[in-house]
Amino acid sequence: MYHQTYYPTIVISDVHLGTEHSKTTELADFLRTVNCETLILNGDIIDGWELQKSGRGKWKKEHTDLIKIIMKMMENYNTKVIYIRGNHDDFIDHLAPFAFSNISIVKDYIHYSNGKYFYVVHGDVFDSI
Repeated sequence: MYHQTYYPTIVISDVHLGTEHSKTTELADFLRTVNCETLILNGDIIDGWELQKSGRGKWKKEHTDLIKIIMKMMENYNTKVIYIRGNHDDFIDHLAPFAFSNISIVKDYIHYSNGKYFYVVHGDVFDSI
Protein backbone atom coordinates (compact mmCIF):
# COMPACT_ATOMS: atom_id res chain seq x y z
CA MET A 1 0.00 0.00 0.00
CA TYR A 2 1.19 3.49 -0.81
CA HIS A 3 1.26 6.49 1.50
CA GLN A 4 -0.91 9.20 -0.08
CA THR A 5 0.40 12.76 -0.10
CA TYR A 6 -2.24 15.40 -0.76
CA TYR A 7 -1.67 18.28 -3.16
CA PRO A 8 -4.54 20.63 -4.03
CA THR A 9 -3.43 20.78 -7.68
CA ILE A 10 -1.01 18.75 -9.78
CA VAL A 11 0.01 19.87 -13.27
CA ILE A 12 1.57 17.39 -15.70
CA SER A 13 2.54 17.93 -19.32
CA ASP A 14 4.39 16.34 -22.21
CA VAL A 15 4.08 12.69 -21.21
CA HIS A 16 3.82 11.62 -24.88
CA LEU A 17 2.06 8.30 -24.34
CA GLY A 18 2.52 6.21 -27.43
CA THR A 19 6.19 7.03 -27.79
CA GLU A 20 9.03 4.74 -26.91
CA HIS A 21 10.63 7.16 -24.45
CA SER A 22 7.67 8.39 -22.42
CA LYS A 23 8.34 8.23 -18.68
CA THR A 24 5.19 6.23 -18.02
CA THR A 25 6.54 4.11 -15.17
CA GLU A 26 7.93 7.10 -13.28
CA LEU A 27 4.69 9.04 -13.64
CA ALA A 28 2.59 6.03 -12.60
CA ASP A 29 4.78 5.55 -9.51
CA PHE A 30 4.27 9.22 -8.60
CA LEU A 31 0.51 9.24 -9.18
CA ARG A 32 0.05 6.14 -7.02
CA THR A 33 1.49 8.06 -4.05
CA VAL A 34 -0.62 11.22 -4.30
CA ASN A 35 -4.14 12.45 -4.32
CA CYS A 36 -5.36 15.85 -5.41
CA GLU A 37 -8.44 17.93 -5.90
CA THR A 38 -7.46 18.94 -9.45
CA LEU A 39 -5.19 17.16 -11.94
CA ILE A 40 -4.30 19.35 -14.90
CA LEU A 41 -2.99 17.40 -17.88
CA ASN A 42 -1.37 20.25 -19.80
CA GLY A 43 -1.02 18.91 -23.29
CA ASP A 44 0.84 16.22 -25.17
CA ILE A 45 -0.25 13.55 -22.72
CA ILE A 46 -1.02 11.26 -25.66
CA ASP A 47 1.23 11.65 -28.69
CA GLY A 48 -1.22 11.42 -31.55
CA TRP A 49 1.46 12.35 -34.09
CA GLU A 50 3.58 9.33 -33.18
CA LEU A 51 0.60 7.00 -32.99
CA GLN A 52 -0.59 8.13 -36.39
CA LYS A 53 2.89 7.53 -37.82
CA SER A 54 3.54 4.16 -36.20
CA GLY A 55 0.07 2.79 -35.59
CA ARG A 56 -0.78 0.96 -32.40
CA GLY A 57 2.64 -0.63 -32.16
CA LYS A 58 3.96 2.05 -29.81
CA TRP A 59 0.99 1.94 -27.42
CA LYS A 60 1.98 -0.26 -24.49
CA LYS A 61 0.13 -1.83 -21.61
CA GLU A 62 1.90 0.66 -19.31
CA HIS A 63 0.24 3.51 -21.17
CA THR A 64 -3.19 2.00 -20.59
CA ASP A 65 -2.29 1.36 -16.94
CA LEU A 66 -1.44 5.05 -16.49
CA ILE A 67 -4.85 6.05 -17.85
CA LYS A 68 -6.41 3.61 -15.38
CA ILE A 69 -4.49 5.22 -12.48
CA ILE A 70 -5.91 8.61 -13.46
CA MET A 71 -9.39 7.13 -13.65
CA LYS A 72 -8.92 5.59 -10.17
CA MET A 73 -7.93 9.03 -8.85
CA MET A 74 -11.20 10.37 -10.24
CA GLU A 75 -13.12 7.52 -8.62
CA ASN A 76 -11.34 7.26 -5.26
CA TYR A 77 -10.59 10.94 -4.54
CA ASN A 78 -13.15 12.67 -6.75
CA THR A 79 -10.21 14.28 -8.56
CA LYS A 80 -11.26 16.80 -11.18
CA VAL A 81 -9.24 16.17 -14.36
CA ILE A 82 -8.63 19.01 -16.81
CA TYR A 83 -7.15 17.79 -20.10
CA ILE A 84 -5.69 20.71 -22.07
CA ARG A 85 -4.91 19.96 -25.68
CA GLY A 86 -1.34 20.21 -26.88
CA ASN A 87 0.08 20.18 -30.36
CA HIS A 88 0.80 16.42 -30.30
CA ASP A 89 -2.71 15.60 -29.07
CA ASP A 90 -4.47 17.97 -31.45
CA PHE A 91 -6.74 15.08 -32.44
CA ILE A 92 -8.96 16.18 -29.53
CA ASP A 93 -9.57 19.59 -31.14
CA HIS A 94 -12.97 18.48 -32.39
CA LEU A 95 -13.95 17.47 -28.82
CA ALA A 96 -12.96 20.62 -26.97
CA PRO A 97 -14.65 22.01 -25.07
CA PHE A 98 -16.17 18.90 -23.57
CA ALA A 99 -17.11 18.03 -20.00
CA PHE A 100 -18.42 14.81 -18.54
CA SER A 101 -18.58 13.96 -14.86
CA ASN A 102 -15.29 15.21 -13.41
CA ILE A 103 -13.25 15.37 -16.62
CA SER A 104 -13.01 18.34 -18.97
CA ILE A 105 -11.23 18.60 -22.30
CA VAL A 106 -10.33 22.18 -23.14
CA LYS A 107 -7.96 24.28 -25.23
CA ASP A 108 -6.97 26.46 -22.28
CA TYR A 109 -7.94 26.80 -18.65
CA ILE A 110 -8.12 29.43 -15.93
CA HIS A 111 -7.23 27.86 -12.60
CA TYR A 112 -8.16 29.60 -9.34
CA SER A 113 -6.01 28.84 -6.30
CA ASN A 114 -5.16 30.71 -3.09
CA GLY A 115 -6.98 33.83 -4.23
CA LYS A 116 -5.15 34.00 -7.57
CA TYR A 117 -6.01 33.13 -11.14
CA PHE A 118 -3.61 31.19 -13.34
CA TYR A 119 -3.90 30.91 -17.10
CA VAL A 120 -2.90 27.37 -18.11
CA VAL A 121 -2.23 26.59 -21.74
CA HIS A 122 0.13 24.23 -23.55
CA GLY A 123 3.24 26.13 -24.64
CA ASP A 124 2.91 25.38 -28.34
CA VAL A 125 0.54 28.33 -28.69
CA PHE A 126 3.61 30.55 -28.27
CA ASP A 127 5.57 28.84 -31.06
CA SER A 128 6.28 31.05 -34.04
CA ILE A 129 5.61 28.17 -36.44
